[in-house]
Amino acid sequence: MIDPINSDQKDVHINLDRTIERHLHRPWIKPVPAHTRHAFDKAMTWWRERGRPTLILDSFCGTGMSTAFLARHNPEACVIGLDKSSHRLSKHTVESPNYLLIRAECESFWQCLVHENINIEQHWMLYPNPWPKAGQLKRRIHGHPSFPLIKTLGGQIELRTNWHIYAKEFYQACEQLGIRGTLEPFAPATPMTLFETKYLARGHGLWCYRSR
Repeated sequence: MIDPINSDQKDVHINLDRTIERHLHRPWIKPVPAHTRHAFDKAMTWWRERGRPTLILDSFCGTGMSTAFLARHNPEACVIGLDKSSHRLSKHTVESPNYLLIRAECESFWQCLVHENINIEQHWMLYPNPWPKAGQLKRRIHGHPSFPLIKTLGGQIELRTNWHIYAKEFYQACEQLGIRGTLEPFAPATPMTLFETKYLARGHGLWCYRSR
């Protein structure tokens, strides 16, 4: 398998366990940005108008290709795709009544869901930015202070990445939160994102974490 990530890390970050432990004992209380609060209110209105069916979250959804895929395969659910980039979201053209794309900071959106005691059925995180330098650990999903919110949100978690170290770190961090799961190499039958299509074409090794 090709390792496409150029990093000064050779294995799981030496400070990962310590970082997760600190976040567990110091809850993240960053004020929610106004634009994310507005986006959250809009999303909740849309969801409630549909009778509050099963809620699926597609965090860091990019162009929304994966959000549309999830909506097609879960027609009974409401799927919300989140990304902070209006440029990426603007590339989306296909629409369906059971999904919504929202521009928002994912971590703050999670915080809003937790504050409102809203649980989700599935949580997808497909090919997040790896932030490959060792000094960037706290910018990765599992190194960010908001990471413990993922457990509170509930639901089955699926993370995909083309960097094995990132996958191993995410698995280890979830174990530390008390979330059990599996980590395996995989090759999807149908790519869910443009990144997945590109990585498969280039022969990258892909890794999938799924919580139990």
